[in-house]
Amino acid sequence: MSASAARSAPPLAPGSRPVPGYEVLAHLTRTGWLDVYDAWSEERACRCAIKTVRPDRRGERRLGERLLREGRWLRDFTHPHLVRAYETVESPEPLVVLETLTGETLSHLLDRLRRRPAAADVALLGTQLCSAVHYLHRQGLLHLDLKPSNVVVDCGHAKVLDLSVARPPGPAPAGVGTRCYLAPEQARGGPLTAAADVWGIGITLFEAACGDRPFDRGGTGDEEPRDGEPRDGERAGEGGSGGPAGRYPQLERSAPAVGSRRRLPPALAAAVDRCLRTDPSSRPTVAGLAAALAEALPGPPRPASSRV
Repeated sequence: MSASAARSAPPLAPGSRPVPGYEVLAHLTRTGWLDVYDAWSEERACRCAIKTVRPDRRGERRLGERLLREGRWLRDFTHPHLVRAYETVESPEPLVVLETLTGETLSHLLDRLRRRPAAADVALLGTQLCSAVHYLHRQGLLHLDLKPSNVVVDCGHAKVLDLSVARPPGPAPAGVGTRCYLAPEQARGGPLTAAADVWGIGITLFEAACGDRPFDRGGTGDEEPRDGEPRDGERAGEGGSGGPAGRYPQLERSAPAVGSRRRLPPALAAAVDRCLRTDPSSRPTVAGLAAALAEALPGPPRPASSRV
């Protein structure tokens, strides 16, 4: 099948069986390299989600490896604020079976709500993101793509999705992540630390509180996340505007204070602003951020050991 024909190939129809034991119920979404299906697991007698590489990109071995790597991590990890994978399948085509989540993505929720979330809800979301990120860091991974579309919320309970660009701390090429959400050091390339995920939490809370992003250059700002490898004739991190600084607005200016977009309790506003400092060393630790956000929640203070 040619690339153009594969690109226009319809998704699997309801009733299809991509592998034994799983039946497709519906096609959920198609991204730049993935198809995601609502499916039925005969073994578990429950619904699940199946992620597969798109037909037109199945020849790219690194994408299949990337999908299976994410699936193995999510299969082995167990955390209340992190999506869980049931299993990975390598043949005939790579796929990952995930739990079905109720609720909706934070990005969809923010678009649907007529009013912006209460400050206490923003703080609660932040503590839950800190908990998930703290767990990932203890497993030796940085998420590197925290944003509203990678968070599902159901009745105040948040779960983090998508470890497709996750990697251990250390050197990374420019552009790992999603353009308008990644930290300046992700845009620039170089050593990455836990501070990059603190930025990701902060920019997610900024959008949740204010309804828009601190950095946007038009469009949705939520394009396909990049893993830093060259694509479509580009060198990683460079675009038509002439290099990293032209491509990434967070390299051109500091984030505006959240208070310039919305009035929030001073402690909560200060916590979000500290996350979005340009210098990674000046951002709070995940534990420090969790403690600051917990103080913004109503009710008596909780012991430090329960904050992360």
